Amino acid sequence: MIRTLQEVLERVIARFYDQITTYVPPLIVATAILVLAFVLAKFSQWLITRLFKGVAFDRFLRETGISSVVDDSGHLHGVPIAARCMFWLVFAGGVLSALSVFDTKLTTQFVETAVFLFPKVVTAAAIVLAGIWLGRYFGRGILVWAHNESLPHARRIAAGVRALVVCIGIVAASDTLGFAPNVFLAAFIIVVGGAALAASLAVGLGGRQTVERFIEEDQRHAAEPEEPLWRHL
Repeated sequence: MIRTLQEVLERVIARFYDQITTYVPPLIVATAILVLAFVLAKFSQWLITRLFKGVAFDRFLRETGISSVVDDSGHLHGVPIAARCMFWLVFAGGVLSALSVFDTKLTTQFVETAVFLFPKVVTAAAIVLAGIWLGRYFGRGILVWAHNESLPHARRIAAGVRALVVCIGIVAASDTLGFAPNVFLAAFIIVVGGAALAASLAVGLGGRQTVERFIEEDQRHAAEPEEPLWRHL
C-alpha cells in the first residue's frame, strides 16, 4: 500500500515537473517579449510625437472634411492619432510574437488568423470611413440642390442619401471581411427597395402637384432663350 502511494506521488511529481519544464520557459520568454514590445511601442509613440508636427496633414484633414467625420468639433490632430496607431501596432506585434513562443496548436491558429485578418480589417475600416465621408459629402450636395429647387423635406432627402451611401460602405466592408456578406446585401436590397417603393407611393399619392410644378418650371427655364455670351462687352 505504501509502495503504491509512493509510485502515485512520484508520477504526480514527474508530471508536475514535466509541465513546469514545458511551459515556464516559454512563459518567461513571452513575458520578456511583451515588456520589450511595450518599451518599443512607447518609444515609437514618443518618436513620432517629437519628430513630426503634422501641420500639413491637419490642414488636409480639415480641408477634406475627414476631421469632422471622426470628431464633430473638427479639431482633429493627425500626429497623436498616428502615434497611438504606431503604439498599438508595435504592441500587437509583440503580443503575437509572445503567443507564438508557446508553439501550441491553439496559439499558432490564433496568430495565423490575426495576421490573415489584419489587412482585411484595415481595408474594411477604411471603406467604412470613406462611406461615412462620402455620405456627408453627397448629403450636403443633395441638401443644397433640394433647397435651391424648393423641394419639400430637403433635410430628410439629404439624410436618406447619406444613410444610403453609408449602407453601401457597410455592405462593401462586410464583403471584404467575408462576414455574412449575403445577409448585409439582402438587407441593403430590402431597405433600398422599400425606400424606393415608399418614395413612389408618396409621390403618386401626395406629391403630384409638387412634381408637376417642378417639371413645369424646368420646362419654362429650358424654353427661355439663352443670353449671348458677349452681352456684357
